[in-house]
Amino acid sequence: MPHRISRRRLLKTAAVTGLGLSGLQPALTWGAPSAREKLSFACIGMGGQMRGYLIPELAKLDQQIVAICDVDQRQLDSARQVKGLSQARVYRDYRELLEREKTVDAVIIATPDHWHVPICLAALQQGKHVYCEKPLAHSVAECRALEAMARSHPELATQTGNQGCSTEGFRRSYEVIQAGVLGDVTEVHVWHPGHAWPNGVDRPADSDPIPEGFDWKFWLGGAAERPYKYEIYHPGKWRGWYDFGGGSLADFCCHGFQLAFRALNLDAPTRISAVGSDLGHESFATRCTVTYEFAAKKDRGPVRLYFYSGENQLPPAEVTQGPVGTTGCLVVGTAGTLSAGLWNTDCNVRLNGEQTFRGADHPAVARLEKTQPRIDTEVLKWDPKKVAQGQRPKWSQVNNSHMFEWVLACAGDTKAYSPFEIGARITEVGMLGVLALRLQKPIVWDAEKRQAVGLPEANALIDPQPATKAYFTS
Repeated sequence: MPHRISRRRLLKTAAVTGLGLSGLQPALTWGAPSAREKLSFACIGMGGQMRGYLIPELAKLDQQIVAICDVDQRQLDSARQVKGLSQARVYRDYRELLEREKTVDAVIIATPDHWHVPICLAALQQGKHVYCEKPLAHSVAECRALEAMARSHPELATQTGNQGCSTEGFRRSYEVIQAGVLGDVTEVHVWHPGHAWPNGVDRPADSDPIPEGFDWKFWLGGAAERPYKYEIYHPGKWRGWYDFGGGSLADFCCHGFQLAFRALNLDAPTRISAVGSDLGHESFATRCTVTYEFAAKKDRGPVRLYFYSGENQLPPAEVTQGPVGTTGCLVVGTAGTLSAGLWNTDCNVRLNGEQTFRGADHPAVARLEKTQPRIDTEVLKWDPKKVAQGQRPKWSQVNNSHMFEWVLACAGDTKAYSPFEIGARITEVGMLGVLALRLQKPIVWDAEKRQAVGLPEANALIDPQPATKAYFTS
């Protein structure tokens, strides 16, 4: 049975760290005080995201990390320097960690993408709550497997690492769309610049010595073997390679797509097409536009979602109606447009006939009832006048409610807002775009059969690791 944290302890922690619990809506049921007032956590994948964001956010909640794991001794050595981790037990194999750490309550995963689902499945099977960084999965089949596993363990709290959905801006934008302020939404445009990861190239043929203490074979997992090459795959640049990541589309689909997916009640797309530059390589395109078509539903018409990536790869001028930043998300309806930002943390509305966007003080927004649950944190206390001027809180303030909410869910006090059942479906949309880029053909998608109609060559990419090969073997 999951351990519970007393309400008294959480309120005390929140007061010390500047977080508040007064704004949870609808009302949640709090657990009774418990003799054990902390949960225990294990962290797997000790790179920059884990050390720089996830662990500091957990530390604000005064919880305990009892074990850490990575296949690279250098990452473990760096992690041991983080405050509070000097006494954590150290592992090089996540399977050994899960086998030995029977009393661990929850696991946080921040490995490269191709390891997310094998570790998530293993942790859920062991009865652990799980927080996993985005994208949750590395293929459509993995998305389906993870969703099924999460649904079969409703007692376990899962959270996707798409932090933007825990902000006031996201939940207010959701309410704007659901209330019909924008009219009938017909288009969504999401854009993101290129990265310094390898793009539009194939793997190098030569090799470098494997660093001491780095288990390169284990890191590869189920991917095809290849020589190690310094600063080509690890650390950090694996996202550009299809065998390990999926470029900017896989990286940001769980951020940029989630508002439209959830507020418009989208299902799987029916058709996906992609064009771009430097396609057909082992790494992501240098420039691309991916178009998704979603069928009409009883409460809305069909929707097209466009994703643009690459230098100066932006939506058409008739959509933006003025200069825009290098990243963003526009939800376009028959009565107006909402600008949500790439992480969907903003809520700026421009109705038809208006020249500029306005924030939370827009009359059409201010009068709306709050229907989505909230955790009252520093984010919600952000000065509305600054929000109206387009200013945003610091990144740490934007994110801190996401981890807080998951810890509450682990304690049994509320539901996580972005569980795997939702996160996996958003991730599947991203993976279908990656599939279209790799095949360089339009895809007619049969979601029920999990097939690209008339394209049998897609099957090996839809499920490149059948049943995740028993979570890979080293």
